[in-house]
Amino acid sequence: MDKVKTDRIGKTQQMLLEQAKTLPRKPGCYLMKDRHQKVIYVGKAKDLKSRVSSYFQNGAKTPKTEILVSHIRTFDFLLTETETEAFVLENNLIKKHSPKYNIMMRDDKSYPYVLINNNEPFPRIEYQRRVKRGAKKSVYGPFVHGSNISEVIRILTKSFQLRDCTIREFNSRTKPCLLYQIHQCSAPCVGKIDDRDYKKDLKLATGFFEGKGKKGLDVLTKRMTNAAEVENFEEAAILRDNIQILEEFVEYSKQKNAEIDSKYQDVDILAYHQGEIETDLAIYMVRNGVLLGHKNFHFPTVESIDEIEASLLNYIFQYYSQTHDTLPKAIVHQFNDKNVKLLSEAIKTIGDIKVMKPTKSLQSIAELAKDQAFESQRVRISNEESVYVGLNKLKELLSMKERPRTLECYDVAIFQGSSPTAAQIVFHEGKADKARYRHYHLETREEGNNDFAMMKEVLERRIKSGDLPDVFIADGGKGQVSIFRTVLEEAGIDIPVVGIAKAKNIAGKNAFRKSEVSHSEERLVIPGRSNPYILQKCKSLMKIVVEMRDEAHRFSRRLHHKAESKRTITSWVDQIPNIGPGTKKKILSQMTKTVEELEKFSVDQLMREFSVSKKTALNIFEFLKDSIN
Repeated sequence: MDKVKTDRIGKTQQMLLEQAKTLPRKPGCYLMKDRHQKVIYVGKAKDLKSRVSSYFQNGAKTPKTEILVSHIRTFDFLLTETETEAFVLENNLIKKHSPKYNIMMRDDKSYPYVLINNNEPFPRIEYQRRVKRGAKKSVYGPFVHGSNISEVIRILTKSFQLRDCTIREFNSRTKPCLLYQIHQCSAPCVGKIDDRDYKKDLKLATGFFEGKGKKGLDVLTKRMTNAAEVENFEEAAILRDNIQILEEFVEYSKQKNAEIDSKYQDVDILAYHQGEIETDLAIYMVRNGVLLGHKNFHFPTVESIDEIEASLLNYIFQYYSQTHDTLPKAIVHQFNDKNVKLLSEAIKTIGDIKVMKPTKSLQSIAELAKDQAFESQRVRISNEESVYVGLNKLKELLSMKERPRTLECYDVAIFQGSSPTAAQIVFHEGKADKARYRHYHLETREEGNNDFAMMKEVLERRIKSGDLPDVFIADGGKGQVSIFRTVLEEAGIDIPVVGIAKAKNIAGKNAFRKSEVSHSEERLVIPGRSNPYILQKCKSLMKIVVEMRDEAHRFSRRLHHKAESKRTITSWVDQIPNIGPGTKKKILSQMTKTVEELEKFSVDQLMREFSVSKKTALNIFEFLKDSIN
C-alpha cells in the first residue's frame, strides 16, 4: 500500500474514532459502511461507545478485523433497551443487509413431513419438505431418511384407497379415473364413497404416523387372507409385500423411540470443533423421541471478528430464527455459561425453548455430536472438499489481501449471428447463488460473431447495476481475459479477472506410458503469469470454477434456445389465419419448441402444447404444413 493511501486511511480512522467517542454508553447495534454507503458489517454491543471505538484504536487486531476497518468509511447505530434486544436486532439486520463481513447462516437440509389438510374435501396424504402449518392441518414428522416415508405414503394411499389427485383435479373430475378401476382409489370425486366411510379409511392410514399402526395392519392382513382364499394370488402377493414394508416402518419407529430418554422427546444437541482452517457446528435433532439425524455447518475460523463462541451463538440464533423444521423444546449446549446467557434470553423471542447443559442421560449423544463436528471437518478437508481451501488458493494465486467471497462467470451464446444471449452466474462462498443469476439479450450485429463487442455490452450493463464481485471469471483463455480487463480498465474498475480453459495435450509418436496419451486438462488463465495454473493441483478450486463454467453454458444456452425459438415463431405466428391477437399472445407465451419440432406435431399434440381449441390447433397444423414446409 503506497504512503499516500496509508495516510488517507489513517486520517479516516482517526476521524471515525472521534465520532465513535461521541456515541452513548448504551446497548444497541452498529452498521459499518464502505465508500458506497453499503453495509459491510453489523455488530451488537452492550456499550456502543466502547465497542465501536475499539475498531479504530491502535492495538492488536486480528487480520480479519484490520481488513474490515480498512474498508469502513462511516457507520450508523441503533439503540435498544437491553443487550438481548440488540442480539435479536443484529440478526434481523444481518438478514436484511447480507453484510460482506458477517458470517451468514445457510441451511439447505430439510426433512420430510406428512401433511393432512382437513380444509380440503376428502383429504389426501401429502409428502412435504417445507411444511406450512395452519388450522385444520395435521402434520406428522419430521421423518428420518431411513423411515422410507415416501414409499410408506404411497402404500397407505393405495391400500386404503385414498384420494391421490390435486384439489383442482378432484373438483374437475366427472367420472372415476383409472385408479378406481384397479381398486386403488375409492373415487370420492364422484360420490362412490361417503365422507364418513372415507374418514374411517383415512384414520387407519394416519394411525401409522401416530404409533397406532397395528389396527391398520390387521385390516390389510385380513384382506390378504381373503384374496388368497378366493385364489386372487396377485392381489394377495401385493398386499403381502406392502404389509412387510409397513411392519418395518412400525418396528423402525419403535426402535428409534427406545433410544431417547422419555423426558427429552424434542431436543437439539449442539457441539462444535474449532480447527485451524474452519470451525464446524453439529446439531443433533431429536423429535418425538426419535434421533432424526444431524445438520452440519461450517465457516472459516479466521473469518470471525469476535471470539469463536460469540460468533457461533450469533450463527445459532440465525438458524433458529429462520428454520423450516419443527422447533425443539430444549437446546442442549456445551458453551461457556457467560456467552450462552444472551442466547438463552434471545431464544425466548422465538418460542418457549429451554437452553441447557447436557443431562446425564443425554451425555452420550452430546459426545456423539462433538465427534460429528470433528470428523465432518477432518473428512471434508482431507478430501479437499472445503470451499475455503479453494477460495484461499484463488486468493494466493491473485495476490489478494482477503479471500474472495463472490465470483461471477459469463458465457455468450450465438447461433449463425442471430439471437445472441449471455449468462451471468454468481457463486457466493463457493456455492451457487441462483437468485443472482442473470440473462442478457444482446444486440444482433451485422458482422455476426464479435466476442469483444458482445462481452463489452454485457460488462457495461453489469457495471451499471453496481455491487460487483470480488473476481470475474471468463469462459476462455487469454483472449477472453483480455476483453474483460480492457472493459474494466476503461471503466476505471480494478477487479481481478481469470479465465478457465481446457488445454489439449497430445503425446508424441514415441509415447509409451498410458499417462502420455491424448487428454485434456482444466487450466486457470491468470494475467501476468507465464503459464496457466493446472486446476487439478487444487481440487476444491477446480470444483468451484468448473461448476461455474458449466452452469454458465447451461444457463446461457437455455435462454438462447428460448430466444431463437421465440424469434422464429414470431415470424410466422402473426400470419396464421382465423386466430385472434389474444390467442396468438397465448401461443407465444407457451412456446417451448422449435418450428422444426412443431412441424411433426399432430392436431391433438398442438392442442395440448398451446392449450387451445381443436379448431385453433387445426389452423396452426394446416399453416405449418402448407406455409413452412
